[in-house]
Amino acid sequence: MSASICQACHVACCANGTPNVVSWGHGGIIAFGTCSSVALYDPKVGRLEGGGVRFNLRSPSLLESIHALYGVSHGLNRCMFSSQFAKLMELKGHTEAVCAVDSVYMDSDILVASSASDSSVKLWLCNDRKEGKSSVFRTVPILACGGDDSQVHLYLLHGERLQKAMTLKGHEDWVRGVEWVSTRGELLLASCSQDSLIRVWRLTAKSSTDTPTEDDHAIIKMKEDVFEVDDEGTSSVFSVSLETVLAGHENWVCGVHWQPPVYKDDELQQSARLLSASMDKTMIIWAPEDGSGVWVEQVRVGEVGGNTLGFYGCQMSPDGSMIVAHAFHGALHLWCKDPNKEDWRPGVVISGHFKAVQDLSWDPEGEFILSVGSDQTTRLFTPWKKQGNKQVTWHEISRPQIHGYDMQCLAMVGRFQFVSGADEKVLRVFQAPRNFVENFANITGTSKEKLLDSVNLPEGASTPALGLSNKAVFQGNISGYKILLHAFCSVINLFIFLNVFTEPPPEDHLLQNTLWPEIQKLYGHGFEIFCLASDSTGTLVASACKASKAEHAAVILWSTSTWRQLQMLPYHTLTVTQMAFSPDAQLLLAVSRDRTWSLWRRSQESTEPPFSLYAHTGKETAMHTRIIWSCDWSPDSKYFVTSSRDKRVIVWGPCRRDGSEEMVPPADIRPCSTILDVGNSATAVAFCPELCSDNSYLLAVGLDCGQILLYRWSPNQKESGGDDWISCGGTNASQSHTLAVKRLRWRPKAGRAGAQISDKDAEGDRERELEESSWVQFASASDDHAVKIFSINKLTL
Repeated sequence: MSASICQACHVACCANGTPNVVSWGHGGIIAFGTCSSVALYDPKVGRLEGGGVRFNLRSPSLLESIHALYGVSHGLNRCMFSSQFAKLMELKGHTEAVCAVDSVYMDSDILVASSASDSSVKLWLCNDRKEGKSSVFRTVPILACGGDDSQVHLYLLHGERLQKAMTLKGHEDWVRGVEWVSTRGELLLASCSQDSLIRVWRLTAKSSTDTPTEDDHAIIKMKEDVFEVDDEGTSSVFSVSLETVLAGHENWVCGVHWQPPVYKDDELQQSARLLSASMDKTMIIWAPEDGSGVWVEQVRVGEVGGNTLGFYGCQMSPDGSMIVAHAFHGALHLWCKDPNKEDWRPGVVISGHFKAVQDLSWDPEGEFILSVGSDQTTRLFTPWKKQGNKQVTWHEISRPQIHGYDMQCLAMVGRFQFVSGADEKVLRVFQAPRNFVENFANITGTSKEKLLDSVNLPEGASTPALGLSNKAVFQGNISGYKILLHAFCSVINLFIFLNVFTEPPPEDHLLQNTLWPEIQKLYGHGFEIFCLASDSTGTLVASACKASKAEHAAVILWSTSTWRQLQMLPYHTLTVTQMAFSPDAQLLLAVSRDRTWSLWRRSQESTEPPFSLYAHTGKETAMHTRIIWSCDWSPDSKYFVTSSRDKRVIVWGPCRRDGSEEMVPPADIRPCSTILDVGNSATAVAFCPELCSDNSYLLAVGLDCGQILLYRWSPNQKESGGDDWISCGGTNASQSHTLAVKRLRWRPKAGRAGAQISDKDAEGDRERELEESSWVQFASASDDHAVKIFSINKLTL
């Protein structure tokens, strides 16, 4: 894997909303499927480690290497091998989505079983010779399959074919999960079902000296079913009996997981502790009591309230001190056991969007990121340093908007205010409540007084049961709510948002207690909102909607002081795909699906309209031959850049004369760079706000394939006949997105976000400040559900 100039410092993502998508390995790494990728997450560090989902727990070298398998919805499996998780092979054979995989070591090979929606189960023999085939083994593996017929089917491998050995009946609905464990020379099989029950079956080898006896009606014992195994001429008899039925969940039980074996005194020891997860939003740890052997509930954790569905699956850490569940909407729910007590508490865990991320923006100070996605949420991420840790990690600390429409765009207006647009005709304006600002100060270590600045902020927000608008709640309202507390139980929700956090909140708090109040709705567009932009002064917002005619393609300008419509800017004939105000707030650039751009200049006279058309391209002068996806301004407001589906990136200008604030004539604004062909549809582009050491401009280009490329552009080189574009590399295969990059945004200031948290107690402030000034950061949003943040040292360019 080639080295990259980009250092990935955070990836915000979540698990896919499907069962069998999370696995916890012996090395402490959690692997989970996210969109079409597999993420490796270290819960102790709090960040992703890179590529791998199903860990093989019976590797002969558990501490040295990890093998992982995962199924994807393209009718194939991929086997990942070695510590770097390079792809070993692709196993093709299924014709529909692969639903579950499992594996076991057989001699020096790995036997993989996969099931799919094509109603087939396939076995694969994998090895480091990059071969996948069937084989005959010295030991006979047994495979358990749960079906929609409410039964568990046991199969034995004979030669190269599976032969049914037995059917276990008892469940009354679909069997959602099965898992084996070997303990004390016997096999235990746990099965869970939509009938809300868990059944544990015991498989025991029958000795040749065991002789059948007549039934003794004075003794109560479980019924045994017997089957025979023929292994190279040797016949063995096994019995299966029902060990116990576990009833404790109130809804579908979607996943079961045995505590992994651990090495003690150079021996692999397995405990009979079973973890279960249900759609009733709870996880339970079951185990037999010492002495009696009766299976009992030892631990129950879960969530209360909210509008979410329950858990799809669960996993337990190798030492049994942490458990994790993944939910219908992909969120991971982590609980950790207190080492000094028997209590379990929610843990800090990674989170992110569960559908495509459409847009993102840094706050003006570069201390947090807001993102919006097709999962109908707006999320806020910020760096956090756990007490006792040196490393700063990023986490979601607020979910300001949970909407009923897919989110499309947003624009920051000041430090704690933003405007968002969705697949509706209305723009919505949100302002941070006092409770969020206080919690943000606690988590980031910032002064509360500096952030609040005596602004009259609401205390929090609440959403009516049948509404989409987050209503502000002020201090005066809370006293009234307290009086009604005994009469109306639902009022309790209004007090939860007043919780004080010193660490990132868990998923249930993010869903219910971190909303921002909606302070305004803006009406004016005739179709769904598509893009937004705000100027650097925070006084103007520009918006555009989907359009197939010129009458709907006009840009609307809004005043942030009155939230009234100021002006309509008609020019384009199709959807305006992106807009950008120049850093000096004097120019507004718009690019469109009609393959042209338009440049609007702010009026200096109060008697004139706020903006007027200054320059544009038409059918004859357009340089792009396909839709223009993205645009951005250079930090000095002198140049702007456009990127298109035609794979071209072009810099235009200059818009000002050298060494002057005077604007150039519109006819002089033309392509001032050579046409850069990036080899793939250029879906996002952004200028770095900091110049390179040679005063060249640094640009990031996002591609439809998911890769992000970095270029230095020097306008003087073209004038002297040299190459004005210099490639600086980009993200490598493990860092890149797997689907189209939707948005790129550079941090508005030099340095890395969170560096002040990491170094605030250290000495040598001046040296650290100089070192940080050489770093820049940018964030990317993609169709692959991920938000990624990268750091770049300009000295390495």
